[in-house]
Amino acid sequence: MHHPELPAIIFLAFVVDSLVGDPRYRWHPIRVIGNAVAYLVNVLKKFGFTGRGGGILLALTVTAISILFYLTLHLALNYIHPALSITLDLFLCYSCIALKDLSDHIKPVIAGLENGDLTDARAAVSMVVGRDVNRLDKTGIIRAAVETLAENFVDGFLSPLFWYVAGGVIAGLTGIFPLSAAVCMMIVFKVASTLDSMVGYKNDEFSGIGWAGARLDDLLNFIPARLAPVILSVGAAVTGLDPAGGLKVAMRDRLKHDSPNSAHAESFVAGALGIRLGGPTIYAEGLKKKPWLGEGNPDPEIKHIRKTIVMIHASAWVSIIFSTLVLAVKNLMLNF
Repeated sequence: MHHPELPAIIFLAFVVDSLVGDPRYRWHPIRVIGNAVAYLVNVLKKFGFTGRGGGILLALTVTAISILFYLTLHLALNYIHPALSITLDLFLCYSCIALKDLSDHIKPVIAGLENGDLTDARAAVSMVVGRDVNRLDKTGIIRAAVETLAENFVDGFLSPLFWYVAGGVIAGLTGIFPLSAAVCMMIVFKVASTLDSMVGYKNDEFSGIGWAGARLDDLLNFIPARLAPVILSVGAAVTGLDPAGGLKVAMRDRLKHDSPNSAHAESFVAGALGIRLGGPTIYAEGLKKKPWLGEGNPDPEIKHIRKTIVMIHASAWVSIIFSTLVLAVKNLMLNF
């Protein structure tokens, strides 16, 4: 069966995000998931389920509730009129993509740096990084901004897009309604990402209960993180940067971080811009001696933040065009 809505929905969701961004409001789907995580963590702690078993239960419960709620609402709206259920799918896909919001958060950092106001720049960058910004100098602020743009290109855009496409293709091949499956996979990814950001810490409070969410996030980011240098190389080429330099540094440095996924995009960006990223970083729990990515290159400057924004937006367009083509070709093949 032909499903033209499958490529159309994700393309429209991307366009809406590019134009509108991701406004904050009480009933934002990701905020609702976050509230559910916070509530269930408190319940599990109350009953003493703070170890890895409690973490597995947390991840399974939040994922199941999120999927069941979506499918129930989708069926109810489809019963009223199919256009309503498709509108729900578009809204959820748009809510799961956070590209414009990422660059919008970085622009005040640039403004603070260009005005020479490090206090404002630190306050702005503190909204998107987990490190101790009070001890960052100008170079540290710039490095933090470039690193979060690179890392969140994967987590905030490429991974949810990848799982939408994967869900749609697999469901189409197995006869399951592909649009709902694609949206479900996006939701599963955002649940994992939310769990990781809220409880995926290696400290006394969350090392047990946050373990499953963190590992699920690692698993779901594994393939997209490794696709990122390839996609970013196209974005680098069309924006006049150095894709060969990016791939060279990525192949050398992409596995240097403790996280199995975070250094892939960061190391590519370091090479494409001819700068160094990473290095010793101060977090709330203390100094972490992270290795340098692009070691031997100079420190980044303000202009490199702008170049990174342009590169990831170009790469996003490359990703969305390729994804819609894949889904369209899949539809054509299933019709023959």
